[in-house]
Amino acid sequence: MVKTTDKPSYSNIFDAVPKVVEAIQSLFIDDQLGLLWVLYENMGGLVTPAAPGATERIKLAGGLIYEVGNLPHQEQLQLMRDLVGGVDNPLTRSYGLLSSNNKLAFWYQLAEWMRSGEVIPTPEGYKLSAPATAVLNRVVALEFNQQIAVLRLIVGKMGIDPLTV
Repeated sequence: MVKTTDKPSYSNIFDAVPKVVEAIQSLFIDDQLGLLWVLYENMGGLVTPAAPGATERIKLAGGLIYEVGNLPHQEQLQLMRDLVGGVDNPLTRSYGLLSSNNKLAFWYQLAEWMRSGEVIPTPEGYKLSAPATAVLNRVVALEFNQQIAVLRLIVGKMGIDPLTV
């Protein structure tokens, strides 16, 4: 008897990850930010606080996080767009120097502050666009380790690595 599931079957647990990352990166910048927000809302609590050394990672990313937290809301949003869009400026280069774990911690802290209103919140009644919802469904269909890999790759590719420019 063959068992069917709602989740796709992959020969290698990470086979689907690059395709989902590519799908996310093909979205408009604001759709990527919205999707990232929804992902952190749904799984952020499982990503950073439970990870070993999370507090230290937040401290390492803290200078940049606090710098962003002190910006006016519209500048915070612009920085997030710049990170996703690969705009070269001092803050995106500072972000580019962080490790992938520190980048996860950075976005986790931003999501926490967005929730509390310390950082520009998601607009009231915000809904993902149809393309972003389709990509979200692909992420949700992944196993947890694949979802973490997708998050790590997405936030890891953001910003500018000043050592490579």
